[in-house]
Amino acid sequence: MSLDLGMVTAAAFFAGVVDAIVGGGGLITVPALFTTYPNMSPALLLGTNKCSSVFGTSVAALNYARRVTLDWRWLWPATVAAFAGALLGAWTLTHMDPRLLRQLLPGILCAVLVYTLCNPRLGLTHAPRQNVRHTLLITLVVGLLIGWYDGFFGPGTGSFFIFLLVRLVGLDFLHASAYAKVLNVATNLAALLLLASVGQVWWLAGLLMAAANVAGSLCGTHLAIRHGAGLVRKLFILVVLALILKTGWPLMAGL
Repeated sequence: MSLDLGMVTAAAFFAGVVDAIVGGGGLITVPALFTTYPNMSPALLLGTNKCSSVFGTSVAALNYARRVTLDWRWLWPATVAAFAGALLGAWTLTHMDPRLLRQLLPGILCAVLVYTLCNPRLGLTHAPRQNVRHTLLITLVVGLLIGWYDGFFGPGTGSFFIFLLVRLVGLDFLHASAYAKVLNVATNLAALLLLASVGQVWWLAGLLMAAANVAGSLCGTHLAIRHGAGLVRKLFILVVLALILKTGWPLMAGL
C-alpha cells in the first residue's frame, strides 16, 4: 500500500469512529482525500468517499439494531424516502449550483448549536411520540428533505438527522444516532449508485477505506452504546461546531 493510500485509510478509520457516534465523518475523509489527491476529479473523490462511508454506516446501523430497539413501522418508509430524496438531490446537483445552500449552511448550523446549548436536557431522555402516524409523517418529510440535502450537498447529514429526530420525534441522542445511521445508509447508497453508474468511484481506495471505516464504526458504536446519550450529545455539539467552522471559514475568507 502506498503512503497516500495509507493516509486516507487511516483517516477513514477515525471518520468511522466519529460518524458511528454522531455523524460528520465526512469532515475527516473528504478533506483527507482532496488534500492527498488534489489533481483528481472532485466527483471521483466524492464517489470514493461514498464507497467508504456506505460500508461504515451499514455496519454501524447493524450494530445499533442488535442493541437498540428500533421502531421499523416508521423507519422503513422514512428510509425509502431518504433514498429517493438523495437520488433527487444528486439529480438536482446536475442542474443547479449549490452555492446558495453553501452560504446558508453556517447560519443553519449555528441555529442548531444555539438551540441545543440553550436546552441542556435536550436528547438526554428517550420519550418517543406515541402517535405512530404522526411520527411516520414527520420522518417521511425529514427523510426526503435531508436525503435531498445529502445528494445535493452533504456536509453534516448525519448530524441533521440526529437533531431533527431528537427535536421532532422525542428520541434521546443515542437512539437518534441509531436511527440516523439507517437513514444515512440509504442516502449514501443512493449517491454511490448514481456516481458509480457514471464511473466516478476509485474502487481500490474506496474499498481499502471501507475496511478501515468499518473497523472505526465498530469502535464508535461500542463507545456510544456503552456511554449513552450523554456522550453522544457532547460529541454532537463538537461536530456541529466543527461543521460551522469548516463551512463558514471559506465564506469569511472570501469577504
